[in-house]
Amino acid sequence: MSEHQHHLRQRDTFEMAMRTITGNWMRSLLLILGVSIGVTTLLGIYTIVNGLSQRIRDDVVSNNRPYIYVARFSGIGGEDPDELMRRPQILPECDSALRDVEGVELVDYQVSNGSGMVLKYREEKTNFVQAFGSSENFPYIFSIKVGEGRYFTEGEVTSRERVCVLGYGPAKDLFPKRDPVGKVIRIFGKPYRIVGTMQERGHIIGAMGDNYVCTPWTTFEKDGLHEGMEDRNIAVTVLPGYDTDDVVSNVVGAMRQVRRLRPGQANDFSVVTSETYGELIDKVTGGIALVLVVLSSIGLLVGGIGVMNIMLISVAERTREIGVRMAVGARRAEVLQQVLIEAGILTGIGGVVGIGLGYLASYGMTKLLRFPFEINPTVTIGAALFSISIGLFFGLYPANKAARMDPVMALGRE
Repeated sequence: MSEHQHHLRQRDTFEMAMRTITGNWMRSLLLILGVSIGVTTLLGIYTIVNGLSQRIRDDVVSNNRPYIYVARFSGIGGEDPDELMRRPQILPECDSALRDVEGVELVDYQVSNGSGMVLKYREEKTNFVQAFGSSENFPYIFSIKVGEGRYFTEGEVTSRERVCVLGYGPAKDLFPKRDPVGKVIRIFGKPYRIVGTMQERGHIIGAMGDNYVCTPWTTFEKDGLHEGMEDRNIAVTVLPGYDTDDVVSNVVGAMRQVRRLRPGQANDFSVVTSETYGELIDKVTGGIALVLVVLSSIGLLVGGIGVMNIMLISVAERTREIGVRMAVGARRAEVLQQVLIEAGILTGIGGVVGIGLGYLASYGMTKLLRFPFEINPTVTIGAALFSISIGLFFGLYPANKAARMDPVMALGRE
């Protein structure tokens, strides 16, 4: 057969496949619908879980530069609980020592007592808020912007002033229509002057992430600590141009010196970077995403079985037509090709429709949940190829059945 004839026959095969698709448009539409629902679910779930992961990561890591966290224990696990409880607190001398470490930009000393409170101002009161003490560097380290007024100063920390800064939640609850700056509220039964408020963080855990009140750590130590209920930590940001790992080892060295640990002794403190928390989140959400994607791809397999059924009906209906084609010299490969082209085109269209609907649905959901939304080209192309391959895989059996027909038997069927 000449190249030209071969080309013509291929075109005939393609045209016949297209004719069958358009001729049975209701059946074709159902097939496209089945596949597109599967792809929509798959893509929607992937994009939403991805957005959730990004959102939690942003909130936990929550700042624009890497930071290092020094605490009694890391909270990541894998540590002996008895040994952790014996560890000494991270005392203020650790804070002073870390300020001189090479590669350290800002240091924030934090003290809390693990309990919440309800704040009142005249007839207004707040939800449950978390109180903690910090240094003047807290908003800069965690990239939370000051709303009204200002944050307290280094001088106010040193002189243990009874000043406070309200998180977005309590500021909105106590002062819905007036300026909170300069007003006095009672914390730990003592009068505290409000010097500023913080902007909304829009945290993943909702209002909880904005329900806090912050005082200088020195004042918190004076008024708010109950015996045995304290928690002291230090957060440190890395100077631009320095490698986080190098700064971590400098911090560990300085901490060991303050703690007077001998070379063979283990650290009695934990040092974790914001990146470690980020990786932990990725691991957890990655596992969830995998399970959800596997579950939602069952929908696509159901669509694939639908493809096989519809193609089998299509082949059975066209037994006589296939018999005529084979009697006039069509080869088995061409018959096989025709049925596979039909299945591939239909599931391909289903895939494209599914991608469009999937991104539309997940865009709506991520906006509603305030998650970041992004289109992943690899996943998009993967979804399209996956849907076409489902068509080809499930179309193989009907196509094979058609190609193996005996022309004489096929022509005899009405």
